[in-house]
Amino acid sequence: MIGAIELGLIYGVMALGVYLTFRVLNFPDLTVDGSFTTGAAVAASLITAGQSPLLATIAGGAAGLVAGTVTGLLHTKGKIDGLLAGILTMIALWSINLRIMGKANLPMLRSETVFTPLKDAELLGTWVGIAVILLAVLALKFVIDWFLSTDLGLSIQATGNNEQMIRSFGVSTDGTKILTLALSNGLVALCGALVAQYQGFADISMGVGLILVGLASVILGQAILGQRFIWLASLAVILGAVLYRLIIFFALQAGLNPNDMKLITAVLVILALLLPRWGFLKRVPSLRDRGGRRPGASDPAPDPVASATTGVTVPLER
Repeated sequence: MIGAIELGLIYGVMALGVYLTFRVLNFPDLTVDGSFTTGAAVAASLITAGQSPLLATIAGGAAGLVAGTVTGLLHTKGKIDGLLAGILTMIALWSINLRIMGKANLPMLRSETVFTPLKDAELLGTWVGIAVILLAVLALKFVIDWFLSTDLGLSIQATGNNEQMIRSFGVSTDGTKILTLALSNGLVALCGALVAQYQGFADISMGVGLILVGLASVILGQAILGQRFIWLASLAVILGAVLYRLIIFFALQAGLNPNDMKLITAVLVILALLLPRWGFLKRVPSLRDRGGRRPGASDPAPDPVASATTGVTVPLER
């Protein structure tokens, strides 16, 4: 179970990337299926070539930035539908990833990775290892929270909420879209680089269906904690990634066929979307209800400053 929690925290980095496009930008980006493998392929290739694991990890994330930028350019400058642009980039990355690795599977079992110090200290697979990984992921989460609170971050949020309105204020929505897609896929590729080092290999098919895993993490976490505040929404997706891995772990422990994991993931997403709308669950108080307020509580007055600057009515925090 400890291994599942560690892996869930690492996948939380990917969930943060999916959160940026799916929730913040309101963009259905399928590039992640390819960029995840790209990050793993770049990191594995550099590590097996004798490069520093830290440098290889950063390079893997940078490769994801490029992939996201390509999708953004196809959508904004090429005027290609966002869903199709992501699919085109994802398909192209399959061949590119094979070129990077040189073969379908690239092992790193005897190579030094960013997790080697934890392994040497016999901390990986313990609660101390979980704490170390958690602190690193939370540090990344706080950076994203800060970025989304800047003027540029608010412009990105406004682009996802009302693109026509924010464009009328002189904001380049093409630029915000490209930047968000680049950052999102950079995080996804960074996660791919970390997962490859954690598992000890990079495989060409390791990113297949990853968008569903990302959506499951986002939806599961936000079904519990909600998304009223940025810091809460980003924390929720990390929690969702851990919950998803734990559910998969217990499903395998119960004897379910590993080939059914994609089906289980799809069912999890469906349940997370539909259960809150059914029967008694509508009346069950939870943390997600109005940011922790009791169900049925009246909404606070809108913030006139936020409405004037972004065009989006943002409720004041009580």
